[in-house]
Amino acid sequence: MSSTLNTPNPSHHPHTLSTLDFQGASSAAAANAMRTELNRLISQVKDEKERLLFQNEMGNFFLLFNRWLADRSKGTKINWDKVNSPPEDQVVPYDSIPKVESSAHLNKLAVLKLNGGLGTTMGCVGPKSAIEVRDGMTFLDLSVRQIEYLNKAKNVNVPFILMNSFNTDEETKRIVQKYATHNIEILTFNQSRYPRINKDSLLPTPRHPNGDIADWYPPGHGDLFDSLNNSGLLDQLIADGKEYVFVSNVDNLGATVDEGILNHMVESGAEFLMEVTDKTRADIKGGTLIDYEGQIRLLEIAQVPSEHVEDFKSIKKFKIFNTNNLWVNLKAIKRVVEDRELSLEVIVNNKTTDSGEKVIQLETAVGAGIKHFHNAHGVNVPRSRFLPVKSTSDLFLVTSDLYSLTHGELSVNPKRMFNTVPLVKLGDHFKKVNNFLSRFNNPPHILELDHLTVTGDVSFGSDVVLKGTVIIVANAGSHIDIPSGSILENKVVSGNLHILDH
Repeated sequence: MSSTLNTPNPSHHPHTLSTLDFQGASSAAAANAMRTELNRLISQVKDEKERLLFQNEMGNFFLLFNRWLADRSKGTKINWDKVNSPPEDQVVPYDSIPKVESSAHLNKLAVLKLNGGLGTTMGCVGPKSAIEVRDGMTFLDLSVRQIEYLNKAKNVNVPFILMNSFNTDEETKRIVQKYATHNIEILTFNQSRYPRINKDSLLPTPRHPNGDIADWYPPGHGDLFDSLNNSGLLDQLIADGKEYVFVSNVDNLGATVDEGILNHMVESGAEFLMEVTDKTRADIKGGTLIDYEGQIRLLEIAQVPSEHVEDFKSIKKFKIFNTNNLWVNLKAIKRVVEDRELSLEVIVNNKTTDSGEKVIQLETAVGAGIKHFHNAHGVNVPRSRFLPVKSTSDLFLVTSDLYSLTHGELSVNPKRMFNTVPLVKLGDHFKKVNNFLSRFNNPPHILELDHLTVTGDVSFGSDVVLKGTVIIVANAGSHIDIPSGSILENKVVSGNLHILDH
């Protein structure tokens, strides 16, 4: 096989790059220049096996790049007049799905966590899944405990799969060794590694396939379908008798195996289920399911024309959002990948590097695949199935007495009188996990809390109770110590407060 991207025969290589119909001379020129640069990168890989893998990856990237060029030259934008709320039969209420103690289909299931992200936004080094979130356990520990308990309690073998990125793969493989003696099969594979694109030249920023890691990026979780197939894992799962995969973000602590949803998937013949939940004001940026020209689609905020963004954020028009808990038929994934049906909407992510270079990352979302699968629909699930930890404000909630922990699964404390979760906003002093932990002797009691805002240099003693609406503001240069045993109910605390025990 040729080691360049202009393979002449499409039947020999799935990514024929010379037969694409380009709109306009500038797109054709940009595509040709990109192809030349990618071929130069490919030619630098000396090992033949590695070169073929790299060539396939660059071929996938080149297809994505060309789709973006075509969209750009055509001015392809979503026609807002054709965006409608999905019809009722496209979103099934969770309460209408029969609850089951045990599903006969459990042995046909695999569980996959999207594990490509780093913990940098929370001030941590390494994979986000390695952050401790509850009782000394990490996201990974909790997930492993859930699946291990499921396998033991139901006498099944549900494999646990991690889709890593090049940012998380090495460290994750090291971490999962500690589960070697556990009753769980852990499988890992890597999502693709694509070159960043210089915004001005529209050429790849890396000069070498193994050069600066900052020149490369993982192209979003929409890459799951191709990467699962390319890794050989998709074939392995199907050969092992697995038929369904439950996909979720590794930081969503509410994404547990629900046997009722699994049964519904099998009985309804759905190849793809997306768990959605009711939107609140905190979720206005979340992707939503829409009906577009009679077809169910995922609409992300990045795809919305600027003049309609406020409309998109409206809770009245778009009442639900995507939790990214997805149930997908494995053989159907094989079909859409092999038949090259996948055409996920391209999300353009503009970045500025540390050196000040403006670059573009072309990404896709896994939920956008819904339009390619038969009988695909949404299931409107309770909010408890969406419990992401994106910030220390979220961490504050999941470490508190608002939740109890059983076999790695968090559930709302039955003593909580309200269905809603408190709104918590912690300021910059709490942004990093280490800073956050140092400011609490132990987690405050918040069973009766509605809203908490904390800004400035504030510390909490032991057994603090927070109720109603509590606002604590330490002005610049001031420090507030909330003494141990304090009960704050509908209080505003500001200024300077420092009480010493004696």
